[in-house]
Amino acid sequence: MKPIYLASNSPRRWELLQQLGLDLHSLQSEIDETPYPNEEAKAYCLRVAIEKNKAAQAVRSAKNLANFPILTADTTVSIDQMILGKPKDKDEAYSMLKRLSGKTHQVFTAVCVSDGEQQYSCVQTSEVTFKVLSDQEINAYIATGQPMDKAGSYGIQGIGGCFISHLSGSFTGVMGLPMYETADLLKQCGIAVLGK
Repeated sequence: MKPIYLASNSPRRWELLQQLGLDLHSLQSEIDETPYPNEEAKAYCLRVAIEKNKAAQAVRSAKNLANFPILTADTTVSIDQMILGKPKDKDEAYSMLKRLSGKTHQVFTAVCVSDGEQQYSCVQTSEVTFKVLSDQEINAYIATGQPMDKAGSYGIQGIGGCFISHLSGSFTGVMGLPMYETADLLKQCGIAVLGK
């Protein structure tokens, strides 16, 4: 199995890629993830994933690390043309969850894989509908701490999954890494998944 760098702090992405049997190595890099003025959520998500990959390539080169392929990703939650990032505090988490309550929003997850001169990327889009949330439910969820490191203040794989009345798209995409699309990008880079 060809080794690959995952340039992400997300334990969920690490877990999903491990399930594919990949020889994973961690590579840390930082970028400014501030959206541009009037930037659409889907374009923002793809831009961030690609910029993360470029930053990781620079770190790999600066540290003279092995020239393995690099995978980066970004997940962006959007409702009413507004990008909902990770909440800064409990009040912002409450505000986001209140906004999502009883409505349908979009979750975009962009994936970028680079290998030498080759670079492949895509954006997977899901439509997620929340039930109407009571203040008690929102506050109890925030008290668990789960919303604090997640775009849109919820994670589908945790307690937040109880709020979702309908999903059209990819469960793993909403989780942070769409498995179907990721396997396809890896295949384009010559990295076999399950012998494909």
